[in-house]
Amino acid sequence: MAKNEQTAENAQLKDIIAHAKEYGFVYPSSEIYDGLQAVYDYGAYGVELKNNLKRLWWETMTRLNDNIVGIDASIFMHPTTWKASGHVDSFNDPMIDNKDSKKRYRADVLIEDKAAAYENAGDKERAQELLNAMGRLLEAEDLAGVRDLIINEGIKCPISGTSNWTDVRQFNLMFSTQVGSVAEDSSTIYLRPETAQGIFVNFLNVQKTARMKVPFGIAQIGKAFRNEIVARQFIFRMREFEQMEMQFFVRPGSELEWYKQWAETRMKWHLALGIPKEKLRRHDHEKLAHYANAAMDIEYQFPFGFKEVEGIHSRTDFDLKSHQEFSKKKQQYFDPEINQNYIPFVVETSIGADRLFLMTLCNAYVDEEVDGKQRTYLKFHPAIAPVKAAILPLTKKDGLPEKGKEIFDALKYDFNIIYEDAASIGKRYARQDLIGTPYCIAVDHQTLEDNTVTIRHRDTTEQERVHISELHGRLAEACSFRRIFEKV
Repeated sequence: MAKNEQTAENAQLKDIIAHAKEYGFVYPSSEIYDGLQAVYDYGAYGVELKNNLKRLWWETMTRLNDNIVGIDASIFMHPTTWKASGHVDSFNDPMIDNKDSKKRYRADVLIEDKAAAYENAGDKERAQELLNAMGRLLEAEDLAGVRDLIINEGIKCPISGTSNWTDVRQFNLMFSTQVGSVAEDSSTIYLRPETAQGIFVNFLNVQKTARMKVPFGIAQIGKAFRNEIVARQFIFRMREFEQMEMQFFVRPGSELEWYKQWAETRMKWHLALGIPKEKLRRHDHEKLAHYANAAMDIEYQFPFGFKEVEGIHSRTDFDLKSHQEFSKKKQQYFDPEINQNYIPFVVETSIGADRLFLMTLCNAYVDEEVDGKQRTYLKFHPAIAPVKAAILPLTKKDGLPEKGKEIFDALKYDFNIIYEDAASIGKRYARQDLIGTPYCIAVDHQTLEDNTVTIRHRDTTEQERVHISELHGRLAEACSFRRIFEKV
């Protein structure tokens, strides 16, 4: 990638971050105390957008699939859970420090960034060779070799510009805390680094109480926590984040067929959201996690390059088998169709709610020149837009506010809408564009005569006159999740 292209992409990300703060989507956490690195708060419009995305995912999983149900497991879990899952012993990232800048980095991320630079320069073969070399070294736990690779590739600290690196060390990403009212009686537990284990330990509870037959899935949305060495790129990588995961339990031997099916289904879902096909790509893993026999990522082209938004993994029977071993309680399913007991295999779909939010925001951000004037707006699909419509009386007199509030009251029970009567109608249109409201409904003097209003469409700025009685039906049609479900 040329330097000027990289600069333009960085500028675009900065514009999106500034827009997110100024218009109530995302704020730095505890900002009055100078914030906390890699922790963010969602504002009035951000929380609406994020909730809409979570609800869309949830209903896609649980409504469109009669063999998927949901749970909400606790953040705190018995500490042996994380021993069984492998997180206590192997949930590590390779860490390296630059002696001159005193900055800490993930060694694998430094190498991946170098590989991305090769790829952007058109040397895909060299990029892949570098990633393959890193994969072999990490798999062999050859941390000295990883350091040598960084030095041999001429990878420098972005701050100091030097290659004065420390040794590479492993760094466990789990946050630990104590549970118990008296310090002497307390024991160490962990904030969960993923939501999946809450599903696995409840496998039999859900299977029996929801009367599910294999194949079936369990979905969950919840917070997870990772003490990331380097948290960066806005809300892409945070220490406190939200996951949307579905674990699909299948008969052994059928897992790779289901893996293929879920990979296709999930890619189709992202396209249905309105993400352009050229901005999405599939990345198949060559180096697999210890529990997987197949894995792939769905990547989106963010301003900082193609990065993972969702992962689909064939986890084999590792999780249930390990929990059976550590808990001494059988995690088997009796399959009446083949008259056999077995531990099911698992296909996982795992998407970060915050990454999905960032992808949606980046994809919606439009900054264009129209008739010599700059126009910025957020082109959200109406079904996920934070605000569906704004009721805008032309003036604050002559009964227009009263008529506007009458329309507002008729619609507010079914849609998140805004009533606004301050400033000129043009400025109010512009403000709604900036938060992504798809429809503005102008109330004028003609409204008092014939009960018609003007609908202004965000994307085209075109206007049309409709009767008030049509508003509910028009909004219900345009803003329904059905518009997205039809494309999945």
